[in-house]
Amino acid sequence: MEPSVTLNSGHKIPMVGYGTYLSKPNEIGECIRIALKEGIRHFDCAEVYHNQKEIGQVFKEAFDSGLVKRSDLFITSKLFATCHSKEHVRKHFDITLSDLQLDYLDLYLIHWPLAMEYNAAEPMKSPMENGYPKLAKVPIIETWRELEKIHDAGLARSIGVSNFNVSVLNDLLNSARIPPSVNQCELHPYWSQPGLRMFCEKNNIHMTAYSPLGKGSIMSDPVIVELAKKYNRSTANILCRFGIQKGYSVIPKSTTHSRIKDNANVKDFVISDSDMAILDALPQKRIIQPMNFWGFPLFD
Repeated sequence: MEPSVTLNSGHKIPMVGYGTYLSKPNEIGECIRIALKEGIRHFDCAEVYHNQKEIGQVFKEAFDSGLVKRSDLFITSKLFATCHSKEHVRKHFDITLSDLQLDYLDLYLIHWPLAMEYNAAEPMKSPMENGYPKLAKVPIIETWRELEKIHDAGLARSIGVSNFNVSVLNDLLNSARIPPSVNQCELHPYWSQPGLRMFCEKNNIHMTAYSPLGKGSIMSDPVIVELAKKYNRSTANILCRFGIQKGYSVIPKSTTHSRIKDNANVKDFVISDSDMAILDALPQKRIIQPMNFWGFPLFD
């Protein structure tokens, strides 16, 4: 049986999913078909990935053919930082539903804990100011209130956030009517974020790792390679299994059939406590750095 956990909304999220970030047009559709055939039922999307229309067409094909029912899938999407103002939230949620050809989302997330100025010509790209995106004065709670309305309407069964630290989460929890169900973040043995995970656990917020493989950069670590040999598994399996045993869901991304199949194959083995401790002892290093793509240190 596909491992899953129950969110504070009462809905179940599969612990293994498929990430669609940076998957190219005319490529992502076939990847989704492969993932569905390999038994993956959790899919992570976002409007800013610019590929939701192609993904939606494949979902429709899968439903129409009887390969899966809508209720079999857990589908997430995200509101980008340029769309935080109340007049843009529902508009861009509706665009996502239309692109994905769905009647509802299982989970809708605030993608980043900051607001950027809206650019009508290119909604997914903020105007620049002094070399980095121009920020907008929109409180997170204003955006969250709009997500609560979407949830109340039954259009998003669960709502949550992404890239939120303890401070921003705590502020949101103090004001929210509906608490976030999920916080999606960078999580892997090189960046295990024990403090954030502890805070989320105490507040019944599930965590999802959007980079369980560390963007591929940690898969050659000798410790991880040796454990892969010991368990007769791929390094990706070790990294995904690490996350599952830590209690968070994982959404690895690949465009290769064999790797998509391999990433789905983490249910039937367990890493020992002693080997988990070895992974816990690896040096800590954040890999996703907004400084590299936005020009300012969001996480510092």
